[in-house]
Amino acid sequence: MYRHARALLYGLGGAIGVSLLVGLPTDLIPNPWFVRMLEARAQDYVFLAVAAVLGGALAATYALPAACPRYEGRFAAGGVLTALAVGCPICNKLVVLALGTSGAMTWFEPVQPLLALAAIALFAVALVSRVQAVRAAALASEESVA
Repeated sequence: MYRHARALLYGLGGAIGVSLLVGLPTDLIPNPWFVRMLEARAQDYVFLAVAAVLGGALAATYALPAACPRYEGRFAAGGVLTALAVGCPICNKLVVLALGTSGAMTWFEPVQPLLALAAIALFAVALVSRVQAVRAAALASEESVA
C-alpha cells in the first residue's frame, strides 16, 4: 500500500514538473517571466498534456524497485524536444540565430509536430523500459522468496 501511495506522489510530481518545466518557458502556462510572440496553437497544449502524463507515469515507476538508470537520458531528451515542439518558433533564440525569423517560420514551425512525436516516442520508450525493469525486479524478488 505504501509503495502505491509513493508512486502516486512521484507520478503527480513528475506530471507537475514536466508541465512547469515545459509550460513556463514556452508561455503555455501564463507567467510574468516569459512572453510568447505568437499565439499558442491547440496542438501545443495537447503535446504538453501528453508529455506531462507520460512524464508523470515514468516518474511513478521510480517509486518502485528496479535497476534501470540507462533510460534517464531519454526522459531528459523527451522534455527538451517537448519544449522545442511547443515553443514559439520565433521566441527560440537559437532557432532564430540559426535560421532567422523567416526561416524559423518557414522551416522550423512545420517541423515542430514531428519534434513532439519524437518527444512522445522517447517518453514512451523510457516508460516501457522502466515498466519492464519494475516487472523483472518484482519477478526476481518473488523467485528469491519462493
